[in-house]
Amino acid sequence: MISITVTALVFGVIFLAELPDKTALAGLVLGTRYRASYVFAGVAAAFLLHVVLAVAAGSVLTLLPQQIVHAITGLLFLGGAAVLLLKKGEEDEEIRKPADQSFWKVAGTGFMLILVAEFGDLTQIMTANLAARYDDPLSVGLGAVLGLWAVAGLGIVGGKALMKKVPLRLITQIAAVLMLALGVWSLWEAFAG
Repeated sequence: MISITVTALVFGVIFLAELPDKTALAGLVLGTRYRASYVFAGVAAAFLLHVVLAVAAGSVLTLLPQQIVHAITGLLFLGGAAVLLLKKGEEDEEIRKPADQSFWKVAGTGFMLILVAEFGDLTQIMTANLAARYDDPLSVGLGAVLGLWAVAGLGIVGGKALMKKVPLRLITQIAAVLMLALGVWSLWEAFAG
């Protein structure tokens, strides 16, 4: 059964963590050059694959004693918060325009870009942590994939407008505070439990 609470929490954390990421900016660039629906199809497929891998990895962590899982996830959340707070602005990488603008070429470009750029990325690690933390792979997976898809959609369709209204640094700081809170909570449970 899907937990709306876990799904919503995971959605919020992953959404905020992914917004300042370079892949959201890459989606924005692809969306300005190619048909948005083609780009989204490729990007969405790559994010789905990443979430499945992350949830599987997180589910393996649930086999460990609960106190160890809480300690590991707490430390990883604190590390993720530090990465976000210490991260410098990154330049967009140039994305080559395929000569063929067919669905398969454009979707394939989006898929490969996200597949490579997101492998081992902070949001994938966070998804694995959340899967281990909540031991609810379906709810975590749904929240994570919807969060990533929402960011991809925003980046592809309206990223420029969002970045003009909400400073990227603020989004990054909100995501870091959420991860910091989850890290402290997990560590408290590890040592109190």
